[in-house]
Amino acid sequence: MKRSDFPSDFTWGTATSAYQIEGAVAEDGRGVSIWDTFSHTPGKTRGGDTGDVACDHYHRYLEDIALMKELGVNAYRFSVAWPRVLPEGRGRVNEKGLGFYDRLVDALLAQGITPWATLYHWDLPQPLEDQGGWPVRETAYAFAEYADLLTRRLGDRVRHWITLNEPWCSAHLGYLAGVHAPGKRDLSLAVRAAHHLLLAHGLAVPLIRQNAPGARVGLTLNLSPGHPASPHPADIAAARRFDGFQNRWYLDPLFGFGYPKDVLALYGQAAPPVQEGDLAVIATPTDFLGVNYYSRTVVREGSEEPYRFQYVRVGEERTAMDWEVYPEGLLELLRRLWREYRPGAIYITENGAAYPDAVGEDGEVRDLERIHYLQRHLAQCLTALQEGVPLRGYFVWSLLDNFEWAEGYSKRFGLVHVDFATQRRRLKESGRWWQGFLREAVRL
Repeated sequence: MKRSDFPSDFTWGTATSAYQIEGAVAEDGRGVSIWDTFSHTPGKTRGGDTGDVACDHYHRYLEDIALMKELGVNAYRFSVAWPRVLPEGRGRVNEKGLGFYDRLVDALLAQGITPWATLYHWDLPQPLEDQGGWPVRETAYAFAEYADLLTRRLGDRVRHWITLNEPWCSAHLGYLAGVHAPGKRDLSLAVRAAHHLLLAHGLAVPLIRQNAPGARVGLTLNLSPGHPASPHPADIAAARRFDGFQNRWYLDPLFGFGYPKDVLALYGQAAPPVQEGDLAVIATPTDFLGVNYYSRTVVREGSEEPYRFQYVRVGEERTAMDWEVYPEGLLELLRRLWREYRPGAIYITENGAAYPDAVGEDGEVRDLERIHYLQRHLAQCLTALQEGVPLRGYFVWSLLDNFEWAEGYSKRFGLVHVDFATQRRRLKESGRWWQGFLREAVRL
């Protein structure tokens, strides 16, 4: 397999998010996000780690763009920190914060790298959370104002926009499981949050189109095929419930089918407060679907309401996140998306793996497991393309080792190793492999 097996206009990128890499949390007028609050709350992150400094990308972005150029990617997916540009979440604009993204975009374009901007990657301004956060409908309108501001400022240069990254994580990890910011545990809050996140996406799409005519707009979901642990009908039913919870709850309304009735029945009184016109707004047509894929999920029948499924640990090959390595699930997912939803285009906006990378005595980081992981997932992408799936690009997660949310700095996903004490960057063996893969087609 080589790059030239893929279409000549295929997008090859890498990805990051603002809170995971930027640092500079108290500089140039940036406001406080829910992740600042959460990470500074004792016991919420591994080792008490925070994103206060992270990869110091705010000051080192030119160095990081030079690494992208060295890797040979033609696109970079980054997120904008909402509290950096609107410290209170709405209203007062922080010009210095906007200026950073001006400089970032201009520097990417100067190096021939296409910027892909994600508007929301989990860092809700704390003042909005204090007013109720995503479970409150007004937050969706605050997001639309934020999207309007950003696209009026950057829409002349940024031609690819992602509204939300993984609303499932924002809603369910943040408001139900409590393991992500803001750390709450309430089913009704989580379900309302999911609805308002989707509503925020739908409200933002026409504003982006208005402010950036001709730009391509979509959103990114974290999707996972749900497999039953056995052929027993109870386990098959549990896998169907998982699929509704993880996948269909987001895919169905986005593509005009409304919320899945079986999941609404499970939620009962916790079902979201859908107002007239909401579903039409959520189903506003987009240009592409972003897919973040890491593994499948295997479940059996469980007793915990309302979902009544239990996760089952399977597979011997696993990453440092303890996720099964299952490349076949990516092809299964792409086939299903094309068969059932017919998106205009699909981009793999995240795919990658964490491993216990260490710098050897010779200064090298030999991460052969990551190379094998990427190779096998790219092979699945190629098969999907050959079958007619409109896959248009692939972004490796991640460019840099970074702040991995509740796991702090204990998990490394990067093509580039970061020594967090010194901020020294060094290309891992996987980075050099990626560089060679991308450069091969240039010679051809």
